Amino acid sequence: LGLCGGSASGKTTVATRIIEALDVPWVVLLSMDSFYKVLDEGQQALAARSDYNFDHPDAFDFELLVSVLRKLKKGKSVKVPVYDFTTHSRRREWKTVYGANVIVFEGILAFANKELLKLLDMKVFVDTDSDIRLVRRLQRDIMERGRDIVGVIKQYNKFVKPAFEQYIEPTVQVADIVVPRGGENFVALDLIVQHVHSQL
Repeated sequence: LGLCGGSASGKTTVATRIIEALDVPWVVLLSMDSFYKVLDEGQQALAARSDYNFDHPDAFDFELLVSVLRKLKKGKSVKVPVYDFTTHSRRREWKTVYGANVIVFEGILAFANKELLKLLDMKVFVDTDSDIRLVRRLQRDIMERGRDIVGVIKQYNKFVKPAFEQYIEPTVQVADIVVPRGGENFVALDLIVQHVHSQL
């Protein structure tokens, strides 16, 4: 089950609600955020100044991501990197994820790679108003990731908004289901859960 949508659209909330409502054993949540590429020193310096584009497809290690998803779909256990948003780096220890009956995969560019799309049995686009997404992003990046308001707004205007318009929004066309208002849309979530149950 692939969940795509803009930054702070509520993908993780939708994923969590689906998993809770499914109420089946062996469900795995995989986040695209784990697959940011390792930055070199120059990129680290750019990131510290809010001048690195984390919303561009090139920021992600799609090769590793596709291989991890393939293995998970076959029921194998995999090692997944752990990304630290405050330091913009991968932690030393990777976490082990075990194959499951249901894999929920969420990320801003979940539908942006052809190989990745082939692995998704159901594609859900979480569609949330851009003002709401910006407010949520401000709250999250300042409170959880130690950023300042000037940096967050600069990054939003320079990278987040243009990347959404260029790479994320157009992928709504490949979605099987579009969920307006994200995690608050209980009717849509219920339909998704029913579909997954019927497949199981």
